[in-house]
Amino acid sequence: MTRASLDKQPHEVAAMFDRTARRYDLVNDVISLGQVRLWRKATAAAVDAGPGELVLDLGAGTGTSTDTFTALGARAIASDFSLGMLRTGVRRRGGSGLSGGGVRGVTFVAGDALRLPFADEVFDAVTISTALRNVQDTGQALREMFRVAKPGARLVILEFSHPTVKSFDLVYTQYLMKLMPQAAKLVGSNDDSYEYLAESIRAWPDQAALAKIIQGAGWERVAWRNLAMGIVALHRAYKPA
Repeated sequence: MTRASLDKQPHEVAAMFDRTARRYDLVNDVISLGQVRLWRKATAAAVDAGPGELVLDLGAGTGTSTDTFTALGARAIASDFSLGMLRTGVRRRGGSGLSGGGVRGVTFVAGDALRLPFADEVFDAVTISTALRNVQDTGQALREMFRVAKPGARLVILEFSHPTVKSFDLVYTQYLMKLMPQAAKLVGSNDDSYEYLAESIRAWPDQAALAKIIQGAGWERVAWRNLAMGIVALHRAYKPA
């Protein structure tokens, strides 16, 4: 099988990302026209991690997003269920293998978002960027994040969403379904993976619906703001103190 299906079987999704790991960050830059860098900055500002805090970055892939938290003085764990992505991140930092040890300020840990390999109430902040959409059970993943978060901890989710301007949404849909997989192929990535990406984005709940799912998992003070006219949305919430 060359790509995952929308029922998001974990072994299929992990294998798909294993195959795209080497060029994943480059392709993201290309297909987002560089916007992904701005989205990372917005996510880091929302997490607002400081010295002495511990951040869990789920679906972290190669750890590119995780670097934005350690740059602010926090400790961070990059967790993903794609070993290929994690190993790529370790190698880029001069490490080898995947021992779970820290590499240039980031600790890489293999883990499934539905069964996180962490104790209860240990993280000051939990964040996941453009990866919640790939989890088979969104509610269960959010409950796991809730479990490992300290009382009063913050949750920040960056995820593809639904454009708020109808005329733009029509153009964006054409880009997603036709041009984006072709652009990924030109950069040398697996275009089948980006066909899955396009389909999973269109099937994903809109901003308000995701907020309700987050709230249903126990998080409170749920709010969101749109970036790039709603191409992505930044949801933020808190665990009750």
